[in-house]
Amino acid sequence: MSTDFFLIAAIVAAVMALGLAVVFARQVLAMDRGSDVMVSISNAIREGADAFMRREYTWVAGFIVILAVLIAALLPDGGWKAAAYVFGALLSGGAGFVGMRIATAANSRTTEAARTGGVAKALPVAFRGGAVMGFTVAGFGLLGVALGFWLFNTELLGIGNLDATWADVLAAIGLGGSSIALFARVGGGIFTKAADVGADLVGKVEAGIPEDDPRNPATIADNVGDNVGDVAGMGADLFESYVGSLVAPIVYAVIVFQGSSFLSGTVIFPLAVAALGMLASIASSFLVRATGENLAAGLHRGTWAASGLTALGVLGLSFWIFGGDQGVANPIGLFVAVVIGLVVGMAVGQISEWFTSDHYKKVKEIARQSETGAATVILAGIAEGMRSAAFSVMVVAVGIFGAFWAGGWALGDGGGVYGVAIAAIGVLATLGITVAVDAYGPIADNAGGIAEMAHLSPDVREATDALDSLGNTTAAMAKGFAIASAAVTALALFSAFTQAVRLESIDLTHVGTIVGLFLGAMFPFLFAAMTINAVGRAANKMIEEVRRQFREIPGLREGREGVKAEYGKCVDIATGAALREMVLPGALAILFPIVIGFIDVEALGGFLAGALVTGFLLAIYMANAGGAWDNAKKFIEAGAFGGKGSDSHKAAVIGDTVGDPFKDTAGPAMNIVIKVMTIVSLIFASAFIA
Repeated sequence: MSTDFFLIAAIVAAVMALGLAVVFARQVLAMDRGSDVMVSISNAIREGADAFMRREYTWVAGFIVILAVLIAALLPDGGWKAAAYVFGALLSGGAGFVGMRIATAANSRTTEAARTGGVAKALPVAFRGGAVMGFTVAGFGLLGVALGFWLFNTELLGIGNLDATWADVLAAIGLGGSSIALFARVGGGIFTKAADVGADLVGKVEAGIPEDDPRNPATIADNVGDNVGDVAGMGADLFESYVGSLVAPIVYAVIVFQGSSFLSGTVIFPLAVAALGMLASIASSFLVRATGENLAAGLHRGTWAASGLTALGVLGLSFWIFGGDQGVANPIGLFVAVVIGLVVGMAVGQISEWFTSDHYKKVKEIARQSETGAATVILAGIAEGMRSAAFSVMVVAVGIFGAFWAGGWALGDGGGVYGVAIAAIGVLATLGITVAVDAYGPIADNAGGIAEMAHLSPDVREATDALDSLGNTTAAMAKGFAIASAAVTALALFSAFTQAVRLESIDLTHVGTIVGLFLGAMFPFLFAAMTINAVGRAANKMIEEVRRQFREIPGLREGREGVKAEYGKCVDIATGAALREMVLPGALAILFPIVIGFIDVEALGGFLAGALVTGFLLAIYMANAGGAWDNAKKFIEAGAFGGKGSDSHKAAVIGDTVGDPFKDTAGPAMNIVIKVMTIVSLIFASAFIA
């Protein structure tokens, strides 16, 4: 077994993924953009998204510089770690920016495809736009870790005698991705939901204006938000998840398996599995197409095929890498651990679909509750979100137990946690196509907005609404994938942290541990409260601005010809609010573990354990409750329980606005929070015990 061979294979697979992203981008850009009105609307959305991204990255760059200086100053070999940290941040930011640029280019092209060929023609355009995001995220992630492996592994290149292991430096790449993801997800989430809530409550509920009507001043900001939150923010989020899932088993193996005959195998195995999953995703992406009226089947075909091909490949890979090593009793155990990860990811995703798709009973029941008002809609959504968290936790718990057993069966002592860590790679091995299926949703949403604003025929909006409804479900499924991987990845990083600080157990009789446990369990609630309040404050300003324009611009509300809304003011409100509000919660997530770690590492151990459990539960609950409310509203808009404009519809819109910050701001940020705190603790471990 040659380490170099699998390292080169990972780099080649990453380059192939980036090449496919270029191919899909060219195919999208070659499509017709539609009429001049459609092009004008699309350009306005792109300009707003570009402006926000530039300002957001300028703000975040300052934070990155400060943390890089702290890393360089406080840690042994801090210069290498700071360089790796900045490298990871650049890759994460680049992945989000590329995905956003193509998404804003694909929106009007999807609308035009729906106008000329219906759903069958529009689905491939939206999917390819999302696939650019998917394969850019996965390609940059795998390439970053593989290059980091190559550059910072002193055995390969001999770049210097580092006091810390090269794996500690590699972990800094993950922290760079986590830092960008945290701010991108929070900032983008605040922007998109402030605009969405303002547009819905004033436009739909007060003024009785359809969604995305050009009379609504917040509609351009709403469509900009889809791109900066659900594309760029989500891309940075899943980049961080993917890199974290690769780094965790490598760091753990270097710490725990030093001196063992299978050390090199356990270090390279995660990259080999990721390369295999990448190739399977590339092949399966060509299987996605519309199948009659069952759009979900067309998208799921690619995901299932990628998972199946990956599972078959890992079986051979396990014996190839570990079959000749006498220290590995049962190489097939590592295959079992990865497959458990694949199954857990698909199962959590399926649970999310059951609880968020209007094809199933639960969302229809939430929609039915709208007949008795907004309160019962909200109660039903909260209950179903909590119930989905219970089912998801049971699946993940069984998966962790199974992966732990499989890893121990294969490698003996220390192998259990390694099995859990590579199960996380199983969850995200097919990330390229998973993100592609997810990112197509915001493109379809934008396409529907353009159809409405350009006054296209109702059948075009029906086609884009069908794509958008499925997009809400696939987004919930992708969030389930990301959150499930976050739980098992954070557990592996936590185990590596305890090894690094020589914390053999978490002693619940130690007062510092108890204090840390309570603080950790509290922090996800505090973080969620801060981000949801931020959306509320920003939405309040948006609502007042929309009301002002309806009140002060003659003929706007009535749709008088030649009268236009002042869209730019709403974009400015959302941008300013997002940038102001993202700083404090993001900074606290990084600074809390650093401060606690310098006081007491046992307290930090309790803090991380508490945050992991409550953060995971909150993430699942909020993501699925929000998705269920959104699709219950769309189910009514399709004609159920009185349809658009009815009292039931107004009640469902209120439920949807409550769910907006749940599913697109606070919920998705949770999986980043639990990992960023753990990886910060791991990187600063040497300073804590010094």
